[in-house]
Amino acid sequence: MARMHTRRRGSSGSDKPATDEPPEWSDVDEAAIEERVVELAEQGHDPSQIGMKLRDEGVQGTPIPDVKAATGKKVTEILDENDAAPDVPEDLYNLLERAVRLREHMNANQTDYQNKRALQNTESKIRRLANYYRGDELAEDFKYSYDVAKRLTE
Repeated sequence: MARMHTRRRGSSGSDKPATDEPPEWSDVDEAAIEERVVELAEQGHDPSQIGMKLRDEGVQGTPIPDVKAATGKKVTEILDENDAAPDVPEDLYNLLERAVRLREHMNANQTDYQNKRALQNTESKIRRLANYYRGDELAEDFKYSYDVAKRLTE
């Protein structure tokens, strides 16, 4: 599939494990995994960072290759159940951070037209993603602006 704002195709990402079952060597209790997920969220990690930390460090010294296969729930579902979910979905939050950085750069460098275009593209993605999340993850009256993005990313 092509990228949104370029003519190139994207490079392929990593693949999920082929099986839906946890491997035999990873026999960690579901409650221990959920406890570690909540602990990492309270330390300020995003759901994707939590997955990577569990993959690399694991729980009780045993790596967890796939949280969903081990517990039957996604990381975000575990966080929702324990009231540790972030206020804004992670993908939207990352775009908001990028828009704030680009806007601050544009204020300092007003003739940087390449970054002006990048800011327009990023804000377009934010509006599109906000429409997708509006009502479920975001409030019905959510409207993107620089001030809202600045407040949410602080």
